[in-house]
Amino acid sequence: MDILGEHLSIASAMFLLLALGLALSFEFVNGFHDTANAVATVIYTHTLKPMIAVVWSGCWNLIGVLHSTGGVAFGVVALLPVELVIHVGSAAGFAMVFALLISAILWNLGTWYFGLPASSSHTLIGSIMGVGLANSMMAAGHVFGEGVNWAKASEVGMSLLVSPIVGFTCSALLLMLSKALIKREDLYRAPDKEKAPPLWIRGLLVLTCTGVSYAHGSNDGQKGMGLVMLILIGILPATYAVDLGTSQASVQQIAESAVTISSRMDQDAPGIALAGLQTSSDELSQYLKTTGVASDLTYAAIGNKCREISSMLQGKASLTELTEDQRRLLRTNLYLVSESLGKLLKQKKLTDSADIAAAATLHTRMDKVTKFIPLWVKVAVAIALGLGTMIGWKRIVVTVGEKIGKTHLTYAQGAAAELVAAGTILAADHMNLPVSTTHVLSSGIAGTMAANRSGLQMDTLRNLLLAWVLTLPVSVLLGAGIFAFGLNVVLRLGLK
Repeated sequence: MDILGEHLSIASAMFLLLALGLALSFEFVNGFHDTANAVATVIYTHTLKPMIAVVWSGCWNLIGVLHSTGGVAFGVVALLPVELVIHVGSAAGFAMVFALLISAILWNLGTWYFGLPASSSHTLIGSIMGVGLANSMMAAGHVFGEGVNWAKASEVGMSLLVSPIVGFTCSALLLMLSKALIKREDLYRAPDKEKAPPLWIRGLLVLTCTGVSYAHGSNDGQKGMGLVMLILIGILPATYAVDLGTSQASVQQIAESAVTISSRMDQDAPGIALAGLQTSSDELSQYLKTTGVASDLTYAAIGNKCREISSMLQGKASLTELTEDQRRLLRTNLYLVSESLGKLLKQKKLTDSADIAAAATLHTRMDKVTKFIPLWVKVAVAIALGLGTMIGWKRIVVTVGEKIGKTHLTYAQGAAAELVAAGTILAADHMNLPVSTTHVLSSGIAGTMAANRSGLQMDTLRNLLLAWVLTLPVSVLLGAGIFAFGLNVVLRLGLK
C-alpha cells in the first residue's frame, strides 16, 4: 500500500493512520481549551455569532500555523530522551509517542468536561517528563531522572510559570491605563444580552480575537506538529527523516562545514581515537543527557561523526540520492552533532572565535535539514484545532465570561486581556518557548477583574488553580504509566 510516497504493509499503514489520528485528536481536543479562549470574548459580548467567530478564529489559527518557524515544535521534542528521539521507529519510540498522546488527550478531555480551562501545554510537557522518567527506570544503564532534559524542562517550566503572572499584571495595568486615557463609558459596561456592542467596540474585540488566534496558531499549534513529525520520521523515514527539498548548495555547504569542524574537534582532542562510529554515537548520546559532561571523547566523537556526514554527502546533488537506510543514519548523525554543538556553545566550552562561528554555522545548517515541517502537516493541525473549537467552545466561553469575576466581563476587560495574551504568546514564540494560551488569558481576565475591583469568584479560581496545579503531576503519572504499559505490550509481542 502506497501512503505519502512510501510503500507500506497493511499493518504499518494502519499503525501510521492510528498514530496520525491520535496526534490530530490531541490538537482537536486542544481546540476545546486554548482556541476556545481566543473566541470567548467576541462570543460572550455578542460581537460575532458563535459560528462566524469560530471560523474567523480558525482561519487566523491557520495563518499563524503557516507562518510558524517550527522552533517551538522542536523545542518540545528536545525535552524527550535522546535515545527515543533518534530511535523513534523502535518499539520504545512508538510506545513513547502513544503514551504522550493518550495521556494528554485523557486529561484534556476530563478538564474540558468540567469546564476548566486547563493547559494543553502543561499536559503535554508533563506527559513528556513522565515518559522520560519511566524510560530512565526501565532502560538498562540509566540513572533515574536522566531521561528528562532538565535544562530544557526548567527553561520551558519558567516560561509556563511566568506567563500567567505577566498576563495578570499587564492586563490589570492596561485596563487602568485605558480608563485613564479613554473616557467612553460604553467601553466599561457589561454586554447587553439583547444586542451587539457599538461598531467601534466590535472592531476592537474582533482585532484582539484575531491577535490571540494568530498567536495561538503560531505557538500552540506547533506542539502537535512536532509529534506528527516524530510519527512520520519513525514510520516513513525514506520521505521524512531529512528534508529532501534541501538544495545542492546547502548539501555541499554542510559537507564542507563538517570537514572544517572535524579538523577543529581533532585539535581539541589530540591523540584521542574512538573505536567505531557506534562508539561515537554512544558518546554523544551520553553527553546530551542532563548528566553528560564534555570531555576529549566528546570532541573526538563529533569529529568522527562530521567525517561520516561529509563522506555521505560528498558529491551528492540531492538527498534523494541516498538510500532509506542512509537517510535514517544521516538524520541520526545530524541530530547528534547539531545538538552536541548546540550544548557546547551554550555551555561556552568553545573559546576560539573561529571555532564558535564554525560550530554555530554548522549547527544552523544541520537543523534546517532535520527540523522541517511540510505544509500539509501545518494545514492538518490547523484544521484539527478549528474543528475542536467548533465542538467544544461553549463550556470554556461561559467560564471565561461569567465565572472568573463576580461581575460579567466588560468589553474593556476582554480587550485588555486578549491584547496582553497575544503579545505574551508572540514574545514566547520568538524565543521558541511554549506557553499556555489558557493560563495567560484566564490570568489576564482575573487581573482585569482585580483592577476593576469587581471581585473574583473564589470557587471558580480554586477549581482553576487546582486544575493547573494537578495538570503537571497527573500528566507525569499518566505518561509514565501508559509508556511502561505500552512498552511491555510491544516487547511481549516480540517487537523491537
